[in-house]
Amino acid sequence: MTGFAWAEVMAADVLQEKGTAVSATNKAKDKAQAAKGKVKKSTGKAVGNPVLAGKGKAEQAKGNLKQAGEKVEDAGKK
Repeated sequence: MTGFAWAEVMAADVLQEKGTAVSATNKAKDKAQAAKGKVKKSTGKAVGNPVLAGKGKAEQAKGNLKQAGEKVEDAGKK
C-alpha cells in the first residue's frame, strides 16, 4: 500500500471514530444542496421555466429531508 493510500485509510478511521467530523460534512453538503435547489427554483420562476423551478423545488426538498434525517440521527446519539 502506498503512503498516500495508507494515510487515506487512517483518516477514514479517525473520522469514523469521531463521528462529528463526518456528521458536520454531511450537514454542510445537505445545507448546500437545499440552497442550490432554492436558487434553481427561484431562477426557474424568474425566467418562467416551470421545469427548472420543479427540479429546484425537488432538490431543495431532498436537501431539507436529509437535514431532518441528520437531526434525528443526532438526537439518537444523545
